[in-house]
Amino acid sequence: MKLGIMQPYFLPYIGYFQLINAVDKYVIYDNIQYTKKGWINRNRILVEGKDAYITIPLEKGSDFSDIYERKISPSFDRKKLKKQIEGAYKKAFRFDAIYPVIEKIIDFENDNLFEFNFNSIQKICGFLEIKTEFIISSTLSIDHSLKAQNKVLAICESIKTTTYINPIGGIELYEKDKFAMNGVELKFLKTHPIEYQQFGNEFIPFLSMLDVMMFNSKEDIQKMLDEYTLL
Repeated sequence: MKLGIMQPYFLPYIGYFQLINAVDKYVIYDNIQYTKKGWINRNRILVEGKDAYITIPLEKGSDFSDIYERKISPSFDRKKLKKQIEGAYKKAFRFDAIYPVIEKIIDFENDNLFEFNFNSIQKICGFLEIKTEFIISSTLSIDHSLKAQNKVLAICESIKTTTYINPIGGIELYEKDKFAMNGVELKFLKTHPIEYQQFGNEFIPFLSMLDVMMFNSKEDIQKMLDEYTLL
């Protein structure tokens, strides 16, 4: 049984969905510390040929709060964000098919950051017909005070994992020998270079999945989901 584990990012890039698609079960963290300046409440889209941030404003909270404890600010202007996305992608090849999906994501009426992001990830997976089973981390019977590799190993044991797949960025954080001692094969997912037409401008990689969806058919994206190597 193949397992992936990640935080709930806001409209993450295609590599995030490659990982979901590559595994049988996907644990999504709700009880892990929120990190500033990451991708939990912001991402990048294409605006007039350049990358630009879109952000979910949050209520003030402790720097030590878990993701599920963070709330979206009442100042979050959903209509403004939708207009920003519409202005950026109105002339995109797939705008008419994709914008209604994005509208439903942004209009989701829940001020909990975890619930908002989790819903968006589920909606995109549904659109792309990704069938992977999601598990919310706090529902697992493990010692939730564990950190880093030890926490991942505990999750693997809880779910009876045979193969754990992590994004390539974590290659220095985990030890294959330690996983092997616990009966788990450790693999790292490396996304292949992916390019597509973006209004004829110089291609800007690693933007939100929203960008990929605006310029590519569902069938082409489904092929892109397999464009990676496991190391």
